Amino acid sequence: MLSTVADLVCEKTGEIMSENKTIKVGLIGTGLMGQPMAMRLLEEGFAVTVYNRTTSKLQTLEEAGAIAVSTPQLVLESSDYIILMLTDAAAIAQVLFGSKQTDSNQAELLQNKLIIQMATIAPDQSKAISDRLIASGGEYLEAPVLGSIPQVKTGELIVMVGGSSENFGRSLPLLKNFSPEPMLIGEVGAASAMKLALNQLIAGLTSSFALSLGFVKKQNVDVEKFMQILRDSALYAPTFDKKLTRMSDRNFANPNFPTKHLLKDTNLFLDQAQSIGLATDNLEGIQAIIQQAIALGLENEDYSAIYQAIHPE
Repeated sequence: MLSTVADLVCEKTGEIMSENKTIKVGLIGTGLMGQPMAMRLLEEGFAVTVYNRTTSKLQTLEEAGAIAVSTPQLVLESSDYIILMLTDAAAIAQVLFGSKQTDSNQAELLQNKLIIQMATIAPDQSKAISDRLIASGGEYLEAPVLGSIPQVKTGELIVMVGGSSENFGRSLPLLKNFSPEPMLIGEVGAASAMKLALNQLIAGLTSSFALSLGFVKKQNVDVEKFMQILRDSALYAPTFDKKLTRMSDRNFANPNFPTKHLLKDTNLFLDQAQSIGLATDNLEGIQAIIQQAIALGLENEDYSAIYQAIHPE
């Protein structure tokens, strides 16, 4: 099967030859972020093999020149660098290590492969995956990103990397397609911790702005005057203007980051922060608000939908 996939890659690339074409890239998980990331690599001349559990999400990529395969094992077989954009650590472990019945065969597939894990997971989860992968003869980098679909398309994500400097150097030909300056944060776990810290700010800033916006509306204060003063103050964050229209119109459709993912990351942060003795009372309140928004059926809407829970219509 390996030769079949390899032949397909050669056939797809045809006469288009570039330095990028010599790098065999696999991408597993073509959801909201994974699909535009795969498309970005195709546009930059990489030969890309893709897998997604929902096969319909592969059609656009296949039409653009990707090799769509039916199992993650085929991605591992045909690629030297494998990017993961999966939901959580459990999904990552299943893809990389399989079931008990397939552990030995799966371990062979991981040898000499560089796995680049780009989703948001907890630092201890990332370390555990790294240890298990290295024991199987593979290499691991965590490379979570800050930004969303528009930044993927322009190559302007902020990419934070945890791992060895050697593997960081090996990964730069790939990562520079997503970010002008990928940053090595430290060992495995450091980048995951930084990403959770940043996503905690997303939850905090969005909920605080939603509460203030709901308050001034209830008090019949002119919203534009409120925003004018806010924009001129040290309190301002650009995300406030990005979410103002969504909240004012209560239009949370077509998300780049859905409410359910904000809850996942908030839960991860709370678990990690509490385990090291930090006080998390304020975030626990925000967690309850996010859960309320999800109870309203807004789990797949843009995370600004927490405004609906804070300021019910």
